[in-house]
Amino acid sequence: MDMNKVYIRNVEFTDEINIVFRYVNHELNVDRDFNFCRKKDEPVFKLLVRIRNNVEKEIDKCLNKTSKRRSSSEKKTRALPQIQIEMYRDGCNSSYNQMTLAELLQNNFSGVKLRVIDQIFSIVLNQPWVDFLQLPKCILAGFLIYPNKFHIQFAVREHCYGMWLKSRQREAITANWEKCGEGLTYQVAQKDVGYYIKFAVTPRNKEGISGPIAEEISKCVVQAVPDVFPFQIRQQHTVKLLSEPSHIRVVTYNILADLYADSEYSRQTLFPYCSPQSLLIDYRKQLLIKELIGYNTDLICLQEVDQKIFDVDLKNVLEMPPHNFYGMMAPKGICTEGVSVFFRRSRFDLLGSHVLHLGKSIPSLSIFEPLWNKIKTNKQLAARICNRSTTLQICLLKVKETDKYVLVANTHLYFHPDADHIRLLQIGFALTYIEHIHKQSMMEHNITNPQNIGLIFCGDFNSVPECGIYKLMTEQFVDKNLNDWCSNIDEAVFDVELAQPFKMFSACGTPKYTNYTTLFSGCLDYIFCQQDCFELLQCVPLPTQEQLTAHTAIPSICFPSDHIALVADLKFKPD
Repeated sequence: MDMNKVYIRNVEFTDEINIVFRYVNHELNVDRDFNFCRKKDEPVFKLLVRIRNNVEKEIDKCLNKTSKRRSSSEKKTRALPQIQIEMYRDGCNSSYNQMTLAELLQNNFSGVKLRVIDQIFSIVLNQPWVDFLQLPKCILAGFLIYPNKFHIQFAVREHCYGMWLKSRQREAITANWEKCGEGLTYQVAQKDVGYYIKFAVTPRNKEGISGPIAEEISKCVVQAVPDVFPFQIRQQHTVKLLSEPSHIRVVTYNILADLYADSEYSRQTLFPYCSPQSLLIDYRKQLLIKELIGYNTDLICLQEVDQKIFDVDLKNVLEMPPHNFYGMMAPKGICTEGVSVFFRRSRFDLLGSHVLHLGKSIPSLSIFEPLWNKIKTNKQLAARICNRSTTLQICLLKVKETDKYVLVANTHLYFHPDADHIRLLQIGFALTYIEHIHKQSMMEHNITNPQNIGLIFCGDFNSVPECGIYKLMTEQFVDKNLNDWCSNIDEAVFDVELAQPFKMFSACGTPKYTNYTTLFSGCLDYIFCQQDCFELLQCVPLPTQEQLTAHTAIPSICFPSDHIALVADLKFKPD
C-alpha cells in the first residue's frame, strides 16, 4: 500500500465510505494500516476525531512496548507527540470540519489532503482494490493453484496482475521469496514441494489503472502426492481435443458436494475409511479440476456442485483461456448444491436453457396433468414426490459450422433406497418436459430433420440397470407390473405405465461400478444418447476394482468423489 495515499472507496448503492491509509513513523516504531467505515452523512470533524483516537492508541501501545524492552536505568518518561489531524486543500483557508463526507464526495475529494502529525496524504477515490484474498488450505505439487477467495472492487479480474513466489520460510524476517510464476493461477511444480507459496496481486481496471498490491502467504507448504492418479491413466484416451465438427466428447460426473463430504456424519458413517485430508474440499477440488481439464472434453454435466465451487473454482478455471468453456448452474431449490453444464464455446453456440424444479412443478404444469392425475389421490405419495428438490437442467446447443443441434439434459434423481417408484415417476415427468422442449426447439429454430437434433441425457439417476429407469430409457416403455412401483408399500403406484419417444442407448453401457463406497457399490450414472442421431466412437475405460479398493473405497487420496466420471466420444450419424 502506498504510504502517501488515503484510499477512499465509495461502493455504489450503499451509504458507507471505506477509508484506509498506512501510517509509518520509525521513530515511534509505528507501522500500521488504519481502516475506517463511516456513514456518508457523518461530519468530517467526527472522522478526524476517530482517526486521532486510533492513532493515539497505536502510538501509546508502541511506546509502552519500547519502554518495557529497556532496562530501568534507560527508561525515560516520554510524552505523546502533539497529534494534529486535519483535512485541507492547498491554497484554501476554509475548513472542512462542518462538511459531511457526502459533500466532499460530490467533488470526488478533488485536491483534498489529510495531515496525520508529520505526514501528508493525498486522497485517492475508488482506486482498484483487493478487498479479500485467501489461498487454499492445502497445495499439491503438479496441480493448479489459485485464490480460494479473491474479492475486488473497482477492478476487473482479467486485467489484474498476479505474481507467485515461494520460500522455505514463512516469516517475513527469514523468508527469501523467489518468483515462480505469473497470472491468477499457477501450475505448482514438483520442485516446489516443501515451499510456502505467496500470491501478490495488483488490482487493475480495464483502463489500466492499478491499485495497491495485496499479498497472501499459504499457511502450509506444497505437498507431494502420488506419482500417477487413476484418472491420469484414463486421460491417455483423451490426450487431444476432438477435431471433427460432428464428434462430441461428453463427461458426466457427480463430484460429491462439500455439503455432504464435510460433516461428522460423512466422516463417521458414510466415509469412515477416508483420511481427513482427502475429504477436505481444498484437496478434492484440485483433483477435480485437473481431472476435468485432462479429459479435453466438449461438454461437461456435473451433479452435486456446491455454489461456491461453481463460482470460485469451476467458472474461474474452465471459463478462462485456454479452456474457454461457458458454465450454467441450477441449484436444487434453496439448497447450496445443484447441477451444472459446461460447454466449450469454440464448439457450440447456446440457443436456449431451461431449469425445472420437478417437485413444485409437477402439480402446476399442464403437460404433467395426465400422469399427475393418476398418482395425486395417494396423498402420501403425492406429498413425497412434490417435496423433492430434484432439478432438471436443459440447454439447446448448436454445433458450430454444422446444421446439427444438441439438446442436453442433466439431472440428479432422488437417492433414498425405498424410492424406486419416486425416481421412475421423476424420470417420467422429466422426459415429458424434455419432449416438450424438443418439439418447441424444432419449431423455434426451423429444424426440419429430426436427426439433426440429438438428445444427450446425463446424470446421477440413483438407479441400477436392473430397475425401471434403464428399461424406460433404452426400451421406451415400462408397464404397470414393474416391481419399482411397489418399492414403498404405503406409496405404491397402481395402473401406471410410462412411455417416452426417444430411442436411447447408454454410451458407457452398464459398468459394474460408477459409485463405490463401503455402504454401496453399483452403477448409478449414465450418459444416455439418442440412438437415431448418435453413434459411439469410444467409452473411456473406467478405473479397475483394484484401483477403487486401493484405499478401501472412494473417495480417497486418489479419487475426489464417491462417484466415477463417465467419458464418451460420440459422432453424429450421417443424414
